[in-house]
Amino acid sequence: MPPAGPLRLEVIKKRADFLRAAQAKRIVMPGLILQARSRHDDGAIRVGFTCSKKVGNAIARNRAKRRLREVARHVLSHRGATATDYVFVGRAGETATRPFAALIKDCNAALDKLP
Repeated sequence: MPPAGPLRLEVIKKRADFLRAAQAKRIVMPGLILQARSRHDDGAIRVGFTCSKKVGNAIARNRAKRRLREVARHVLSHRGATATDYVFVGRAGETATRPFAALIKDCNAALDKLP
């Protein structure tokens, strides 16, 4: 894998931003769900991560979120659109166990499907 670029991704922390992203375009892939919402401003790329209790206990959820953070760092630093919010949602039984290269491929395919 090539190292991630120098682009710094801002993290979404407010619930209202997650809810707005949930109403936007959603792409379902085997290893993750990607929600993307354009903000129509001059801001940076913002990214959020979420895993419900369906993913597993706290250890499994944290592992899935760590893997999603790394996928976002690798993919969005090169392919992400500015002024866009991306929310990565972990999938039960897949995000924590799927090979990392497959997760990156899923993320790239999800970005290809976005308008």
